[in-house]
Amino acid sequence: MRPSFKLLLWSLLVLVLTSQSAFANNKAYLIKVDGAIGPVSQDLIIRTLEKANAESAHLVILEMNTPGGLDHSMRKIISAILASNVPVVTYVSPPGSRAASAGTYILYASHIAAMSPATNLGAATPVQIGGLPKVPDMPTTPVDKDDKPTTTPGERPKSSMDKKIINDATAYIKGLAKLRGRNEEWAEQAVREAVSLTSEEALEMNVIDILATDLADLFTQLEGREVRTSTGVQTLVTKGLTVERILPDWRSKLLSIITDPNVAYIL
Repeated sequence: MRPSFKLLLWSLLVLVLTSQSAFANNKAYLIKVDGAIGPVSQDLIIRTLEKANAESAHLVILEMNTPGGLDHSMRKIISAILASNVPVVTYVSPPGSRAASAGTYILYASHIAAMSPATNLGAATPVQIGGLPKVPDMPTTPVDKDDKPTTTPGERPKSSMDKKIINDATAYIKGLAKLRGRNEEWAEQAVREAVSLTSEEALEMNVIDILATDLADLFTQLEGREVRTSTGVQTLVTKGLTVERILPDWRSKLLSIITDPNVAYIL
């Protein structure tokens, strides 16, 4: 084989590899998170983040509409986001969607927090699942008529365990807020007082970074922004970005079946 021909083949190989790398870097993965945060969404999001990091993708977008979900799954997702070298954008969309409870924590943890108009977030007070309500203890001594209740009528007194859970959740979300430079005071209120915000209020109060009408508007506003990932500061380039929607595969579908409350109860 003549040297000139070898040089040509080598040049073509370098060109192909460079093109593949450029294509990977110009790709964004989009996951639609519609429903409760649980093992299914946890598995899909974490596997996509692993794939995005392995392929040096430019962006991962979580298009979110959730009422909340399991604390364990939420924390696993957040750990993966914090460890990711690929920036993660959580985008509460379409209009009418929400990022309640666990969704609020994930929004706070993301490198970019975005919402579309007519969406909301908040009500992040931890709620324990299962169990039976306790019968209140009968007073052992007569109650004076002038004594005032220490809790609001109809409100269950908080146990030591309740306080521990709420304090832990408060510290957790405030840590995320501090990491991303977002509103720590409101984050605490979302946990302790279960308050909520509209997307417009969230932008005004520095709870989110972007208010975008659609993906095109989101990409326009993301262009040139700097974010800090696990490996340092990155500048986002979204012009000409190729979006690949990640759909649930057989594994996700199987998980959704076996984690369905009715099926899980039978099993």
